[in-house]
Amino acid sequence: MPLIPRRTRFLRRSRVMRGSWGVWKPRIVFWLGAVAIGVVSVGFAKAADLAQHLFHHLLNSHTSGYLIPLLLTPVGFALCAWLAIRFFPNSQGSGIPQAIAARHLHDENARTWLLSLKVAVGKIILTVIGLFCGASIGREGPTVQVGAALMLASGRIGGMVQARGLILAGSAAGIAAAFNTPLAGIVFAIEEMSRTFESRSNGLVLTAVILSGLAALGLVGSYTYFGETSVSAQTGRDWLLVLTCGVCGGALGAAFSASALKAVRRIRRWAHSQPLKRMVLLAAACGLAVAIVGVLSHGETFGTGYEESQRILGGEAPSPLLFLAKLSTTFLSMISGIPGGIFAPSLTVGVSLGGTLASLIGSNIALGAILGMAGYFAGVVQAPMTAFVIIIEMTGNHEAVIPIMAASMLGYITSRIISPEPLYHGLSRPFLAEAIRRYRNDRRANT
Repeated sequence: MPLIPRRTRFLRRSRVMRGSWGVWKPRIVFWLGAVAIGVVSVGFAKAADLAQHLFHHLLNSHTSGYLIPLLLTPVGFALCAWLAIRFFPNSQGSGIPQAIAARHLHDENARTWLLSLKVAVGKIILTVIGLFCGASIGREGPTVQVGAALMLASGRIGGMVQARGLILAGSAAGIAAAFNTPLAGIVFAIEEMSRTFESRSNGLVLTAVILSGLAALGLVGSYTYFGETSVSAQTGRDWLLVLTCGVCGGALGAAFSASALKAVRRIRRWAHSQPLKRMVLLAAACGLAVAIVGVLSHGETFGTGYEESQRILGGEAPSPLLFLAKLSTTFLSMISGIPGGIFAPSLTVGVSLGGTLASLIGSNIALGAILGMAGYFAGVVQAPMTAFVIIIEMTGNHEAVIPIMAASMLGYITSRIISPEPLYHGLSRPFLAEAIRRYRNDRRANT
């Protein structure tokens, strides 16, 4: 091997060092984007909690507090719908369908139309306003769209071309940071967002989840979303509860999913001629209905339902029809078109359903709450692995792993039989079609 002069070796090393910024820049920007998702998720969570606390403070401030939602909720719904259509298009609903649709697009402008930083800002603001008005929505689905938008923006700044992988990574990081459930974030990305395992994206997903999770841990510390539980299935009645929660939860989840898809499609056709006017009127009507149900349920159906879920998971028997009341307000909030997710409210529906079934069977209420949550959530999203992983991580329960898995699988199978079309993927199709239509129109205008 010929000897290379020392000066030549030094020059080669210098060129490598000078050119290494092009290699490291995308990585550094990607890492910063993942950290930003964790920071934004924590801020979003604190703002959402504050909004809910303010709303409940208004309810409990004086004897006529329950008259407040009858005015505040419909006005707030109408305002959110108007702002979403007028200033933040594509911020409506959960946000997960937009992220799924963006992964199927190949044009950068079309993807940005669904996952821009402007949409992300609007998503956060309008979701917080919705929670302040008592809407039965959650922040977890919106965090997916926000995370995907942040990661896509990081990719553009860093010059990364793996747009689909970036959206997947941002979505996973959003779920992980929102619930403090890193494993569920990864499983969600594989099972629900991509519906397949992509080896080229697994490194991006894992890195994004780790960094966003570390950022969230640094700000709020380690915690379990619903606190620690240690119940398990031990008796014959407990295993009967597994079967009942799985089948009933899956059937109810399928009914919600199928009804929501049908309603959203009909509403789109109905509002097509006058979208702003009709959607604002619809939002106001849905808000009034949510307020009426909330007043009749003594405030239990407003917001995410987190406090109600915690009480039932602690062994307190729920109101017998709480699950139906919460399902109705979640359905109304969803079809109203205001920004907001269904993750947290769906968990509350499942918890109250399981608690009610446990009371009827004579089994452990806390166990029923966990199993109902697994069966119903798997029935709604038709993602059984995500359901049982996220519930195990949120409750810290490792004694009932097999029963939770069984309830999730039964819920999934029952839901697939009743409603074969997955909810989020069905909701993503209109966004995908509209993005393709806009892309084609822009091409015609430029030719």
